[in-house]
Amino acid sequence: MADQGNMSDLWKRLRFVFFAILVYRIGSHIPIPGIDPDRLASLFQQNQGTIIEMFNLFSGGALERMSIFALNVVPYISSAIIMQLFSNSIPYLIELKKDGQAGRNKITQYTRYGTAVLALIQASALAVTLSASGLAYVPGTAFFVSAVFSVDTEITESKLSILDSPLYPIKNLSCTGLD
Repeated sequence: MADQGNMSDLWKRLRFVFFAILVYRIGSHIPIPGIDPDRLASLFQQNQGTIIEMFNLFSGGALERMSIFALNVVPYISSAIIMQLFSNSIPYLIELKKDGQAGRNKITQYTRYGTAVLALIQASALAVTLSASGLAYVPGTAFFVSAVFSVDTEITESKLSILDSPLYPIKNLSCTGLD
């Protein structure tokens, strides 16, 4: 009977993973509002074999389509690395780390706040770069606001809510593996 419960839990997790992949694949085809796809295609055509192509590879093609998932999980990973470094050097975070599960939960909460801040900074930089590159139909404040909110909302809502899900298979993720 216990074996049946483990299989049921496994199927729940697999369904969750498949659903997350489906949501990501659909979202990676939704472009940032106000982007000129013809100019974007010519930009990627001109920059074949450069670092931009490598970034596009890591985003699963979302960068080439300039989708709302263009930033992917980069802000979260950056924030987690920063918190790992800070938790070994800032006395308050060192104490939190020693407090057990409650301290780790607080550090995880700070990591998520850092993710939101980094996502806002990176989405703003992306919007400014797109506007300056001539990829926006009508560059200006309206484009900036719509681009930042469409990319930033995706990061803070979808990725972080997935991490809070009880079906998410990886808990207490450590960047260094030393914890």
